[in-house]
Amino acid sequence: MSCNFKITDWLPTTKKEVAKRGWEQLDVILFSGDAYVDHPAFGAAVIGRIIESMGMKIAIVPQPNWQDDLRDFKKLGTPRLFFGVTSGCMDSMVNHYTASRRRRSTDAYSPDGKSGFRPDYTTTVYTQILKKLYPDVPVLIGGIEASLRRVTHYDYWKNELLPTILESTQADMLVYGMGEQPLRDLVKYLDKGIPFSSLKTIEQTAFLVPKGQLPKNKNWTDKRLASHEDCLQDKKTFASNFKFIEQESNSLKAKRLLQDVGEHTLVINPPCQTMTEKEIDASFDMPYTRLPHPKYNKRGPIPAYEMIKFSVNMHRGCFGGCSFCTISAHQGKFIASRSKESIMKEVEQITQDASFKGYISDLGGPSANMYRMKGKVQAICDKCISPSCISPSVCSNLDTSHAPMTEIYKEVDQHPKVKKAFVGSGIRYDLLVEDFNKNADPKDLEEYSEQLITRHVSGRLKVAPEHTSDNVLKIMRKPSFKHFHSFKKMFDKVNKKYDMQQQLIPYFISSHPACELEDMANLAAETKDMGFQLEQVQDFTPTPMTVATVIYYSGYHPYTLQPVFTPKNADDKKDQHKFFFWYKRENHRWIKNVLTKSNRPDLINALLSSAMPEKSGQQQRKNSKSKGGKKARRNFHKYKKSYKKKGE
Repeated sequence: MSCNFKITDWLPTTKKEVAKRGWEQLDVILFSGDAYVDHPAFGAAVIGRIIESMGMKIAIVPQPNWQDDLRDFKKLGTPRLFFGVTSGCMDSMVNHYTASRRRRSTDAYSPDGKSGFRPDYTTTVYTQILKKLYPDVPVLIGGIEASLRRVTHYDYWKNELLPTILESTQADMLVYGMGEQPLRDLVKYLDKGIPFSSLKTIEQTAFLVPKGQLPKNKNWTDKRLASHEDCLQDKKTFASNFKFIEQESNSLKAKRLLQDVGEHTLVINPPCQTMTEKEIDASFDMPYTRLPHPKYNKRGPIPAYEMIKFSVNMHRGCFGGCSFCTISAHQGKFIASRSKESIMKEVEQITQDASFKGYISDLGGPSANMYRMKGKVQAICDKCISPSCISPSVCSNLDTSHAPMTEIYKEVDQHPKVKKAFVGSGIRYDLLVEDFNKNADPKDLEEYSEQLITRHVSGRLKVAPEHTSDNVLKIMRKPSFKHFHSFKKMFDKVNKKYDMQQQLIPYFISSHPACELEDMANLAAETKDMGFQLEQVQDFTPTPMTVATVIYYSGYHPYTLQPVFTPKNADDKKDQHKFFFWYKRENHRWIKNVLTKSNRPDLINALLSSAMPEKSGQQQRKNSKSKGGKKARRNFHKYKKSYKKKGE
């Protein structure tokens, strides 16, 4: 596919490429912490294509060198409208550091996976450089790093409570969330000659104004938050702030938020309405090359691109509201779904790629099985401020039909060039459990589950129960672990029905707020009893703008203001993590000592009697290629033939 493209099919990244398009001055110059991949899964490409579609001249400067004479920041001159800055698809600190604050040696968004091509706090560093070089040119910041740091937030890496990122960057404006809608309005007004400083009523934007100089507001009700200084003085005050921040982020009739910061007032305008099908289709249907810029051809593959190059994102948003997750804070809880036509158009584009071997890696989204799910009565959703539609139970107004997804899965399967389409992104298994999703049609759940397990799983289905303790799960906003037992029974039943040997791989988190050491021991014992030897494990990482992070820092739950225990000490966190690996012999003595002190001989017996031998990753891969694995693949192809004969 790439041989049909010329350099001007990508957005320009150099002065030479700008000249090839016959441009003299650019309207917008966008700086990104990621390598430039012209694909709808990469935010800088989406923003660039949106601005291009409005007739503007835009260039992208990917991963500029911030440590030399700053030539990368100067090479394209001054834009007519503004500079844009994004750290990329990840917060730069999450990109750079592990949960234990150790520096990562790789960067999935850089050529050859090499690290070192972006600074810590990328958005701040880039913006400060631009403000120093071009003090009179507006700078607009966006992307997940800016979005989730738009208000007073706890920074795990500095172990400090920081003010809005607008304060440290001195940027003129921040666009939070998925930025297509506010960006279109912003560019339209600027192109008409309206000064940047006058644009104070665009939805989904934030900015600082001098105290006492609030812009007039006829559109929204104001909600004043506790000041940044008050949050610094009192952790409970900081926690109480977050309840309102989260509620207004997930409301269709949100208030304008105000927070004093030093001599300024932070103004956060309400979010835009959920994107319509036409709007989200327009974003995905831009003329992307779907390839990294040719400048990387000799520098090695970009791992994040290699992982998603043959994937299709069907929707945005997540109504799960998990306490440790930032998806709803950035994308919103209401689902924006693409049309089937747009999805199938992208599938067709993928099949035209010369390197496509017939396998689509993912038909999914933030939570893969939320496509087209929404409220049955919109008026009820309009009044809702709940951060989750399925915690503590499934909302009676939520339409959880899986039929639209099943229909698309089947149509993709019928494509003559698609051998198999996987669902690689996580699914909400609880939505497929009848005793949890009580208002769902059982036949609908059964049809989707069988379609998913028999035709869209590559031997292993990954789901995220996250914990076994009901106390921890309540804080997480996840359902009781008993529902995972029900899901496993269904999963095993489908395997038996079709004579398959698909594996279920559960994800769990250690050291989450409310999690005691004994909870981890119980988790290890219960999952062992279910036949799991855990591989996919994760230590809780506090990231800005989540309930769990607020609890971690403050010690209080933002909705109840009651104290919540959180393991913080490095040794405590390490000990919790050890229980994931009860099967490693070097942990046996430690486990016995800890549980003896806790007077839990029952757990000692459960974990250490008949302990399964440790298996290396190589041994586990060999097991996946065993006779059982081969039999499962043969059964799949046998089932596929009968499926196509029936014309289903």
